[in-house]
Amino acid sequence: MDQSEFKQRRQQLIEIIGKGGMAILPTAPERLRNSNVHYRYRPDSNFYYLTGFAEPDAIAVIVPQREQGQFILFCREKDPEKETWNGRRAGLEGACQIYGADDAFPITDIDEIIPGLLESCRRLYYPMGYYEEFDAKVIEWMNNLRGRARTGVVTPKEMVALDHILHETRLRKTESEMALMKQSIAVAIRAHQRAMSCCRPGLYEYELAADIEHEITKSGCRSPAYPTIVAGGGNACILHYVENSELLQEGDLVLVDAGAELNYYASDITRTYPVNGRFNKQQKIIYELVLKAQKAALKKIYAGNRWNEPYDAAVQVVVEGLCELGLLVGKIEEIIQEEAYKRFYMHRIGHWIGMDVHDPGEYKVDEVWRVLEPGMVMTVEPGIYIPPLLEVPKEWWNIGVRIEDNVLITEEGHEVLTAELPKTVWEIEEFMAARI
Repeated sequence: MDQSEFKQRRQQLIEIIGKGGMAILPTAPERLRNSNVHYRYRPDSNFYYLTGFAEPDAIAVIVPQREQGQFILFCREKDPEKETWNGRRAGLEGACQIYGADDAFPITDIDEIIPGLLESCRRLYYPMGYYEEFDAKVIEWMNNLRGRARTGVVTPKEMVALDHILHETRLRKTESEMALMKQSIAVAIRAHQRAMSCCRPGLYEYELAADIEHEITKSGCRSPAYPTIVAGGGNACILHYVENSELLQEGDLVLVDAGAELNYYASDITRTYPVNGRFNKQQKIIYELVLKAQKAALKKIYAGNRWNEPYDAAVQVVVEGLCELGLLVGKIEEIIQEEAYKRFYMHRIGHWIGMDVHDPGEYKVDEVWRVLEPGMVMTVEPGIYIPPLLEVPKEWWNIGVRIEDNVLITEEGHEVLTAELPKTVWEIEEFMAARI
């Protein structure tokens, strides 16, 4: 993404903070597998959103009233020896020349510089509660300044949740962000198509996962956007099944939930299909009921409608269908009111998606369901899951179906960004029939 995009985001934050305010935003710390091996590093999403800077040990500071420059980046200095072992660093010069910082200082100097900056502000914008160690440092700075109050030192009188401000900004995607998200989605679609093409009885779930993840990484992605789910048979009734260790059986369905992360933007797609390429009678009935529920939800997705309305529409369809099948018994209105359907459909209709798979952003504003707006991107993923239950006939056991698409809210309504991936029973069976 062009650096001008990050600069524009910082300018937007500067206008929100205003003179007298100051923002401090640390990136995520590195995590160790053991004393010698690190997990692959990923910066804090809010930090990267503002800076485009992907190295660890970094802090962004925004001070609108600072005459020498409003954007300060604390980071690691250049170190040829350490870079030989662990990779290149931008250093202080690169922080300014490449990433647009007005000033850059060594990360080791934060205790000398940041408290002095705090003296000039009345409001501190900070994401408290994300990184405990850094929280303690901010509190220490504030307490030290308070201890010098008799000398005339002024401390911020107000602390504002910076994360809430950034999450609201991130909720509405720009054209540049949508371009990256569509690229990520295209990769994920190819990965799902490859899995659908390779699927057959006798494979292990992890073999299908390997095909998906190979397609994702060979397409230039750092990794999947989240642990890939390949859940055959009854495993599909476990919502976050990630073991991927069992054999795919003749006559079972397989639920595949997989997405890619490309340049820090995620996709998240689920498809459910028969391992042998053909739905049996019960599988087809449940699958088409879930698809009908998704279509009902999609009709409710447009600017001006509220977040809960797609979910309510999907629930209505699911409950009516399960009652017709005898899997739910009672009055439809009472089943919905008492949420008795949650034994078969226990999650919401979806979530925001963007830099994080479950992207931030409130679903309620002032205790009222949020109004959908152009530029928001969400998943739409109804499901029905029927584990072995004594009161349910055995022909329905171990059928788990989820259908998940990524949807952009537009001025005209919505756009299903994942529409290219086969979804109807006919499309899936035709696609799988063409397997080599």
